[in-house]
Amino acid sequence: MAVQLIRWGIARAMPWKNGGGVTHELAVFPEGAGLEDFGWRLSMAEVGSDGPFSAFTGIDRTLALVDGAGIRLDLGAGGEAVLDTPGAFTSFDGGAPVTGRLIDGPVLDFNVMTRRGAFRHSMERLMLEEGRGLECSGPASGETIALVCVSGRVTVTLTKSGRETLQPRDCLVIADEKDAPLLLGGDGTICLVRLVPDAPQSAA
Repeated sequence: MAVQLIRWGIARAMPWKNGGGVTHELAVFPEGAGLEDFGWRLSMAEVGSDGPFSAFTGIDRTLALVDGAGIRLDLGAGGEAVLDTPGAFTSFDGGAPVTGRLIDGPVLDFNVMTRRGAFRHSMERLMLEEGRGLECSGPASGETIALVCVSGRVTVTLTKSGRETLQPRDCLVIADEKDAPLLLGGDGTICLVRLVPDAPQSAA
């Protein structure tokens, strides 16, 4: 995959697994994998009404708000999460029953899914100010980093591959800048995701 910039509007659109909405698949590993055999998957979903989320048994999920007034997630035994600020996120078991309730109209969300035992992931929200750059570590061997711009305009300087500028809803996937630092600049908010392969299990 190397370094891949996915501009909003060019990703493949597909119905939700439960048919309740539309998802834009940004990137998936292995390339070309389907919903039953991906190791990790990045997508954005248009949510236009209240309703249940699709169930993905064995999948860990993180959901972040990209656009709109927000959404309340009923996580069952996990309580409730309210996402009402760009880049606000929550993580949950993809196989658990989850219901979304819109706060005031449709939203667009960013969704990260990793298959348990194959990959794990983490997310952080970074808020940038003009004139104050931020340096963060690049992917270690085997890792992949994804950056999604949720507001403003963000530049990402790659040691090996030059500079990319992200507008809202753009996604940058980086898989070959092993341990090289990334310099972030501009004035905006991004979600930074690290996708890490799980260590192979030793034989019993």
